[in-house]
Amino acid sequence: MTASQQIDQQIARLDDWRGDMLAKLRNVINDADPDLTEAWKWNTAVWTHHGNVCAIGAFKNHVKVNFFNGADLEDPEGLFNAGLDPKRRARLTSTKAMRSTRPP
Repeated sequence: MTASQQIDQQIARLDDWRGDMLAKLRNVINDADPDLTEAWKWNTAVWTHHGNVCAIGAFKNHVKVNFFNGADLEDPEGLFNAGLDPKRRARLTSTKAMRSTRPP
């Protein structure tokens, strides 16, 4: 089974807001950079390009986005809210937590 198929399967198994959130995040990530490659590591969706870039995972009551080199990212709106190591994470607790940053 390919990594993309494993991600499809994970999303399909989640029949609540977490599956919707993973699907939306997957689309955002894939649209953001066509050079990223979907991978399946540590039983979660990971995107790579000359190394790990980001990962998304569903937990009991939240979805987490992990940026492997997130400490290098600016965060003027304070979206990163978990972790103190070089990785940066955003913990989302509903689809309402995700909003578009694109201009109208």
